[in-house]
Amino acid sequence: MSDLPDPTSLPLHGIKVVEFTHMVMGPAVGAILTELGAEVIRVEPPGGDSTRKLIGSGAGYFPMYNRNKKSICLDLKSPQGLGLARRLCDAADVVVENFRTGAMDKLGLGYESLSQTNPRLIYCSEKGFLSGPYEHRTALDEVTQMMGGLAYMTGPPGRPLRAGTSVIDVTGGMFGVIGVLAAIEQRHHTGRGQKVSSALFETTVYLVGQHMAQMAVTGQPAKPMPVRISAWAIYDVFETADGEHVFVGIVSDGLWQKFCQAFALKELGADESLKTNSQRVLQRESLLPKVRELFRGYRKADLVPILENTGLPFAPIGKPEEMFDDPHLAASGGLGETTLPDGKQTRLPKLPIEMDGQRPSQGGKLAKPGEHTDEVLATLGLSADEIVQLRNDNVIG
Repeated sequence: MSDLPDPTSLPLHGIKVVEFTHMVMGPAVGAILTELGAEVIRVEPPGGDSTRKLIGSGAGYFPMYNRNKKSICLDLKSPQGLGLARRLCDAADVVVENFRTGAMDKLGLGYESLSQTNPRLIYCSEKGFLSGPYEHRTALDEVTQMMGGLAYMTGPPGRPLRAGTSVIDVTGGMFGVIGVLAAIEQRHHTGRGQKVSSALFETTVYLVGQHMAQMAVTGQPAKPMPVRISAWAIYDVFETADGEHVFVGIVSDGLWQKFCQAFALKELGADESLKTNSQRVLQRESLLPKVRELFRGYRKADLVPILENTGLPFAPIGKPEEMFDDPHLAASGGLGETTLPDGKQTRLPKLPIEMDGQRPSQGGKLAKPGEHTDEVLATLGLSADEIVQLRNDNVIG
């Protein structure tokens, strides 16, 4: 039996989405809406979106953010292809796009044009920048991490460093989904759709907002995370005897006592000058070497069970490939079966939420380019002969 929920029970069942996207940010919007039950029809150029062919660090973009979407290939450079795209949008609840500013307007597929014939349409535009002086700049995840302060906060001083995943693309997509869901709710009251936008730069600034607030509160600029003044004395990555690494944080006075008890550190536990976190922070320079020496006496496999029993925040330093075999993800159904276009089976993360005790998901099949073209066009009322003629004219793929 399938472990997937009944599709009709998913919260967005019955919502139709048409997606004109590439890379990560736009597809992430559709990926989330799909998992929540929407039908997402992905419009690709003949031959398929070039994101499918990326190698290196981009090889995972397409499979991660396009599972269970339908694929239709249209030549948007032809009047017939544009007309079919327009008909799809006229029947949609939501349109998602993340092409450069003005590109969809030039095609006649911008919000102002589409809303004339589909006033209930919710149009989600994923951009580099929201309205303002920067809105026509070309942006990427890495560009806005650099200019928005995130790279500065991540790397050591003088060495700005991007985060190790497409964090702004994905978070920007999440904000797009939030806008779409809010617009759907508002449409219940007004009967009309609207345009919603999210952007890479503003997403980055929102994420570093805590450091801006720190400046406002303290009058001192936040230092990059590798050299920050931590709020806690023990809050770091430690090396074990077998060369592995474990993060440990002692974030309360009670946890300090549990730590001392777990490792038989009676002298430290009884030291009145270390009773409070503030006292320990003042003695961090002498305290940290002792803890480092302590942990270097344990293999990771022996250290982790001790930490587990203390209730301390801790984490072995994991790698992405290790998540395939993570026992928690396996037990909780956190990874969903995915069929790649070449037929290979793998497992990839589901949405990190539970609803009514279940992980919402529509499965993990990746469509081949144009796999659903005939099916989708048939729903628009085209006959089999008309579809054949469009294919012969290279309008569809």
